[in-house]
Amino acid sequence: MSGAPAMHPQWVKSSYSGNGGGTCVEWAPAHAPSGTIPVRDSKRPAGPILHLSTTAFADLVSALKDGALH
Repeated sequence: MSGAPAMHPQWVKSSYSGNGGGTCVEWAPAHAPSGTIPVRDSKRPAGPILHLSTTAFADLVSALKDGALH
């Protein structure tokens, strides 16, 4: 499929992830055109991947920015 993201996504660490080894979340922004955003725990790169719809991902980021989630 032309224009499809690579099977092995390029992971980007969330700006909300600290450098102290606590909360470490990565996401794969190149997948957004597909309608889903993969999210994973960077401490467990071989672990499960959560696939959020682009709307759900935007809602999650908004909730984090608003302080609704900790």
